[in-house]
Amino acid sequence: MKNQKGFTLLLSALIASIVLALGTSIFQLAHKELKLSSIGRDSQFAFYAADTGAECAQYWDYRYERFPTTTPTSVAITCDRQDKMTTATQVGNTITSSFQFAPNDYCVNVSVIKSLNVVGNVVTTINADGFSANCEAVTGSLRVLQRSVRFRY
Repeated sequence: MKNQKGFTLLLSALIASIVLALGTSIFQLAHKELKLSSIGRDSQFAFYAADTGAECAQYWDYRYERFPTTTPTSVAITCDRQDKMTTATQVGNTITSSFQFAPNDYCVNVSVIKSLNVVGNVVTTINADGFSANCEAVTGSLRVLQRSVRFRY
């Protein structure tokens, strides 16, 4: 009987360390899963912002032909109930009109590029970069995700 003294204490310490190791493993797994799901959610928000920006630019281009093809001029458009003025620049025979707005408080930068192809027809490319944060937080945060959409016609 003298050899078994302290066995219960040793057994309880062993069980406690196993339970602690299991608890820590489960916590780390849950933490990684939570981080992964938040990245997926933010990715969706960024994609939806980019898609909203591209669709708005396409609407103004198809419906009202608002983006210039010959002379760079700023134009007024409304996206997601936000009135915006575009900024137009010209390089060679390519005119790029750009604007930024915040659909549902997520930032999107949109550029509409009008250029002439080899046959002389106008080719339009719409690039929309959506972000998972508002426009003020895009440059200052390390956790902002960006998704892009490109239309070409």
